[in-house]
Amino acid sequence: MGGATAPRERQTFGGESLLVRYANFVKLPHTVFALPFALLGVLVASRQTALTWRTLGLVVLAFACARFVALGFNRIVDRELDARNPRTRARELPSGRLTLRQAWVAVGVAAAAFLATAWALNPLCFALAPLALAFISAYSYAKRFTHWSHLWLGLADGIATPAGYLAVTGRWSEPWWLLPVGALAVTFWVGGFDVFYALQDEEFDRAERLESLVVRLGQARAILAAKLSHGLALVGLVLFGIGAGLGIAYYVGVAVGAVFIAWEHRLVQPGDLSRLNAAFFTANGIVSIVVFLGALVDRVL
Repeated sequence: MGGATAPRERQTFGGESLLVRYANFVKLPHTVFALPFALLGVLVASRQTALTWRTLGLVVLAFACARFVALGFNRIVDRELDARNPRTRARELPSGRLTLRQAWVAVGVAAAAFLATAWALNPLCFALAPLALAFISAYSYAKRFTHWSHLWLGLADGIATPAGYLAVTGRWSEPWWLLPVGALAVTFWVGGFDVFYALQDEEFDRAERLESLVVRLGQARAILAAKLSHGLALVGLVLFGIGAGLGIAYYVGVAVGAVFIAWEHRLVQPGDLSRLNAAFFTANGIVSIVVFLGALVDRVL
């Protein structure tokens, strides 16, 4: 089959087993972006409520399932667009590596598993789980009607931090603004680098009449908007640390993350996207990890 030999996107696994195809279907390596922030919520909550291995395992499983639903549903909704876009036409659905039925079955199983893990955690998580699934799935339609789809995606990832906290405690935070600030910090962080991601599809998005800040503002001003978004993310992370009572190790992690964000912005310039992959994947993966590790060191010490 011609599609089976088409070149894949980066950050995908080699091989043609069904497991590999499902992993590539939802870009499994990109899990590194937001999972550390879900675990950050868990870590902060553990200062108030004892954390068990069972709860930690359920949080990781719930996050993986929710992400599979969000990315899988997005691939299903966008399959015709992906088939027309030279950058994405080798993805699993347009290339034929997965059938539409296989995609729907996997998304359905992941959604059911997510609801089951939420039920196993506590009543509050179970009550909020359907709303979370609806919100993260609806993102798939955002670029069809709003230039601000980047922030919708950001909040879809950002709710992972409050979710991790609620999974452990089963109740809202004190102070009340801690969880909203944590969610907004991740929202602006993800939203900023999603603007970068949209740079590579500017021509295609204009032709298909899709919305993004790059289409609305052009490359130079969209990159400026990404800088502003990342600045707000850093402010949010600092405020989150204050509200959670975190110590110096956490702020060192945030400072290191800020250095990598600055490096990311030096790599991507208007008219020069040759180093975009390093900015999108390497820098952002490191940011989430070092912020979490800073909080972990602070918690352990």
